[in-house]
Amino acid sequence: MQGLDRRTVIVTGAASGIGAATARRLLAEGASVTAVDLAAPQLDGDDRLLGLAADITDAEAVGAVVAAAVERFGRLDGVVHAAGVAGGGPVHLLDDAEWARVIGINLTGTFVVARAAIARMLEQEPIDGERGSIVTLASIEGLEGTAGGSAYNASKGGVVLLTKNLAIDYGRQGIRVNAICPGFIDTPMLAGVFGSEGMEGVAAHLTEEHKLRRRGAPEEIAAVAAFLVSADASFVTGAAIPVDGGYTAGRDHGVTELMGL
Repeated sequence: MQGLDRRTVIVTGAASGIGAATARRLLAEGASVTAVDLAAPQLDGDDRLLGLAADITDAEAVGAVVAAAVERFGRLDGVVHAAGVAGGGPVHLLDDAEWARVIGINLTGTFVVARAAIARMLEQEPIDGERGSIVTLASIEGLEGTAGGSAYNASKGGVVLLTKNLAIDYGRQGIRVNAICPGFIDTPMLAGVFGSEGMEGVAAHLTEEHKLRRRGAPEEIAAVAAFLVSADASFVTGAAIPVDGGYTAGRDHGVTELMGL
């Protein structure tokens, strides 16, 4: 992709799943990557990789990550904020602590990371008219409801609208902000949700709802994240992009299957 060999990117949630796949893809494309998670990610890399431990809800820790990335690589061109947690349930069964945990990590954490990144990007001179690109990870569950989603869906819906507002506020300063809305992706987090006893039927039904009749791979989300921080996406901002195998295209009630498709 154009321009990635000249870009420096912070990737959160980089120890596993979508974050790890994104860090690897960006390194393969020639970017310099600061990989962040609660424990410093163990990824293969050279002097273009900096691994750091940080809690993305801790503003001081996130500020230190941004400072370390800039000190190591000279500037901050992009952020892919993939850190997040699952959680939720019907609201009458959901206690205050669980609601606060999910909203705090998924939505407030996005705010904390975006605030620190944007503050730094505003201080640096544009390159080809651009100061930086931020990619948030929302979800198809931030675009439409799902049974039992509650806190998770609320957090990801908030990420979508926060992303759009950031794009509006900072576009004239040369900062692009976009959200990726993945479908159900085979990650450790998904396995933790659907790997328990009794969830086999739910997992099969959700897989069938993807029009490609399969779940996604982290690398498929990473490819879109790499595009969005690259120069190839220079006219893309304020978008919430489903990468979902057709999950949100609409319902399939089996009519075409009766017609032989």
